[in-house]
Amino acid sequence: MIRISRHNYRSLLLYAAFILLFLQCKTLAQDNAAKIGEVLSLAHKYGQFNGAALVAENGKVIYKNGFGMANMEWDIPNTTETKFRLGSITKQFTAMLTLQLVEQGKLTLDGKISDYLPDYRQDVGQKVTIHHLLTHTSGIPSYTGLPGFREDVSRNKYKVADFVKKYASRDLEFEPGAKFSYNNSGYFLLGAIIEKVTGKSYEQALKESILDPLGMKNTGYDHYDTLLPKRASGYVKGPRGYTNAPYLDMSIPYAAGSMYSTVEDLFLWDQALYTDKLLSAKSEELMFKPFMDNYAYGWVVKSAPFKFNNEPVQLITHGGGINGFNTTIVRFVGQKNLIVLLDNTSQGRYLDGISGVVAKILYQQPYELPKMSGADVLLKIINEKGVAAGITQYRELKTKQSGTHDFGVGEINRLGYQLLRTEKVKEAIEIFKLNVETYPAFNTYDSLGEAYMVSGERDMAVQNYRKSLDLNPQNTNAVEKLKRLESKPATIDPKIYDTYVGEYQMTPNLVVAVFKEGDKLMTQATGQPKLELFPESETIFLLRVVNAKVTFVRDSLRQVTGIIIHQGGRDTPGKKIK
Repeated sequence: MIRISRHNYRSLLLYAAFILLFLQCKTLAQDNAAKIGEVLSLAHKYGQFNGAALVAENGKVIYKNGFGMANMEWDIPNTTETKFRLGSITKQFTAMLTLQLVEQGKLTLDGKISDYLPDYRQDVGQKVTIHHLLTHTSGIPSYTGLPGFREDVSRNKYKVADFVKKYASRDLEFEPGAKFSYNNSGYFLLGAIIEKVTGKSYEQALKESILDPLGMKNTGYDHYDTLLPKRASGYVKGPRGYTNAPYLDMSIPYAAGSMYSTVEDLFLWDQALYTDKLLSAKSEELMFKPFMDNYAYGWVVKSAPFKFNNEPVQLITHGGGINGFNTTIVRFVGQKNLIVLLDNTSQGRYLDGISGVVAKILYQQPYELPKMSGADVLLKIINEKGVAAGITQYRELKTKQSGTHDFGVGEINRLGYQLLRTEKVKEAIEIFKLNVETYPAFNTYDSLGEAYMVSGERDMAVQNYRKSLDLNPQNTNAVEKLKRLESKPATIDPKIYDTYVGEYQMTPNLVVAVFKEGDKLMTQATGQPKLELFPESETIFLLRVVNAKVTFVRDSLRQVTGIIIHQGGRDTPGKKIK
């Protein structure tokens, strides 16, 4: 008979308990991986995800897989080695490079743009700091929001200095630090500053300071003309299927969005952020300190919509969107959990929902499996058979197949706006009315009010905006729209309208037509619905359906030579061509 001492007995018990705990953890991870696989497979089946995914739990990868095609024309599947354009996930790398230079004493967070870019316009450059650029509080207009930018500029190649001068040097929209406004110009300027301070290209600084030290061999600055093995093509999913995404010259997104990577390389990036390989602990703490609107330096920092062990769960995240691609990275630093989703079919509206379900699985929370898009189903029917048939189908499916189809308030609202964008205004009104009937909330009345505005039905627009405001007195959009809708137009001689009729060239591909309908003055931009112009004075007119004004410009002979569109703090001139 073998005798076991009390000490050895306790050791055996501890060892057995450790083995049991290890097996339980392994089983839980396997169970979570199976659930995550089911969620992503359904999302792919319903056309909501096409790309690659990676999930880590407690710092270890428990799930990774590819879904759908990296190249649909050659039937090349996505894998975990497929390279995707990252879009704005690039910003966290730009923020890291900036903070590294701060640690090296080459930049200061309160340093001004003009301290590093002396040729930048002084009135703005002496006000805006590195901190403002990092946190989207600079007040500099975002170049991607400029009228006609995507259509007329995004295909052209630019040198950094030329682009800064032409598109990232506009008048301030607000005083620096006054508010948050997401801004690609700010991160473009950070890239220019990094180049100026280091004497290296942004791409070289990125490679030498981050990618090489971390062994991120499948990550870099994307170039259209470079042969890049295993690079995914970008697609856009529309009502009639997939099409190739519009071309974009990668000098345009630059330090705000020009990187590519893989899910596995982004895991290396995530793990490095728990160490001091790239940045000191003190600087990393600053990097993840949220300022306005939960935005830190290149990251959004907020609490998850659930608790774990009765404690709030902090998440650090950022998404990206660039022609044909949508991406998201979600880090739960308290438990070293990670979710990375990279999609090459422009399905950004689904990524937050999918990552939210995956997060609930990781934290043992109740969750729902993805459902088929109700908006997509109904849009097809409306286009083929009309809005009445679509509404009939909605009522039938909602009754019989709500378990597999999503007919939530967001889906039906999205359907309404899809119809509105394609100038099916009457159909959009019927869908928004259906949403109000099912979900009588302030936001559904707000959307119905907007549709009536576009339709020119002022009284109905006012009625629905007032209902929205009754349900939510804090709805500033309704307050603003009602103010415009109920303002009394100036009284002017309608004969003046004849002098304004014509066509005005705003950009090479954008023409604004001005014409009369009875006693009304109307306008219609290329590919957009027609809108009524309401006089504020003899030369200034208000567009009630959008937050914009139009000024008609006359020469010394009182001849109308052009217009200026005032919108979003910008003045865009156009020349009369006809």
